[in-house]
Amino acid sequence: MIGLPTYSRAAGRLAACALLGALGAARASALEPSPVAARLDAALSANREALVEWRRHIHRNPELGNREVETAKFIAERLRSFGLEPRTGVAKTGVVAVIEGGRPGPVIALRADMDALPVTEEVDVPFASRATATWEERTVGVMHACGHDAHVAILLDAAKALASIRKELPGKIVLLFQPAEESVPVAEQPAGAELMVKEGVLDDPRVEAVFGLHVFAQVPSGIVGYRVGPLLAAADRFEIVVQGRQTHGSKPWAGIDPIVVGSEIVTALQTIVSRTLDVTHEPAVVTVGQFESGVRNNIIPDRARLVGTIRTFDEKMRDDVHARVRRIAESVAAAHGATVQVAIERGYPVTANDAALTKRMLPSIERVAPGRVRELPKITGAEDFSFFANKVPGLFLTVGVTPPDRMASAASNHSPRFFVDEGALPTGSRVLAHIAADYLFAGAR
Repeated sequence: MIGLPTYSRAAGRLAACALLGALGAARASALEPSPVAARLDAALSANREALVEWRRHIHRNPELGNREVETAKFIAERLRSFGLEPRTGVAKTGVVAVIEGGRPGPVIALRADMDALPVTEEVDVPFASRATATWEERTVGVMHACGHDAHVAILLDAAKALASIRKELPGKIVLLFQPAEESVPVAEQPAGAELMVKEGVLDDPRVEAVFGLHVFAQVPSGIVGYRVGPLLAAADRFEIVVQGRQTHGSKPWAGIDPIVVGSEIVTALQTIVSRTLDVTHEPAVVTVGQFESGVRNNIIPDRARLVGTIRTFDEKMRDDVHARVRRIAESVAAAHGATVQVAIERGYPVTANDAALTKRMLPSIERVAPGRVRELPKITGAEDFSFFANKVPGLFLTVGVTPPDRMASAASNHSPRFFVDEGALPTGSRVLAHIAADYLFAGAR
């Protein structure tokens, strides 16, 4: 996932207080901890060292999407040691296990993503990654630059604690260790959460709510973020290929310059958000991230390639932006006598937190992290947790992992200098474990 929330302590306090005040008396019963709360905390406290060890092992041995073979083996071994029966090879390299409660009750799912990024690590820690892999026909460094190593360790930690008291739990907890959140080549699509949903991970047993979280840099360690409704944007990829006519750089009139055409397209695309969309309704982003053309200073090439991303929070706006990208590219090219091919790939949908589920679980989250819960602004990054949350009600949270004294210099997620404060990991484990237990016990009453 890419993109960071703007952290505001005062705004977060005011928003949280406003929502809590609106909940009124309805929230009082939800504030009650589950009967196993103390035992969960004891189990989690006893596992602190293992939590850090698991995270470091996974960090030291990162794997790209759909290639998390060793990561999946590691997860399955841990799950078996908890007395569970993991199913491997789900959506290619995913792992699924079910914690069976001792009596009937609701069925929920907890999710963690497993894959790393094609990024060469620059963090000076003893467990830094030195791994390499092939990405887009190049040898690249591989790093958990988005914190998925932390997600796996957190879910394993919560799973161990919940499994230790499973006979007292009502219902079932489906553990989803998901591959390929950071995307894979087009030839391997569908992948990740989308493929897991297609393979029925939410159907047998039938899940009624799904929970997940993401660690964030540039947010103080242990701060838990939530938002009611749309949280993360839909993310689409576009590619525009301009076909001109090659000529010598000394006589440009003899050809059609695709670099000039491409440059005008890039400039014109900026007007989509700035001049044609109602940004008071929802924000949007159109970014060109790649511009490729030419091989020599004195040759006008015959082709230019532009690749970019579109971020939206509304389906009608999403369709409108797609149409405008095509129309602008085709019209600008035609004006110069060039031709153009436009391809737009619909990526992850909007990640939206179910309003009722969020409000129901907020008191549990506040009990786990008293005084450290903040309402988030919309984030223009994207997450394929959206595929789970489009199937059943979902709640996706964030956990800050930057020490307060490093806030000014902290690198963002996806940076080669991305750093996780391991002291924040137990907050993530407690959040997942307690919202799971609270939901199951409340639903079994």
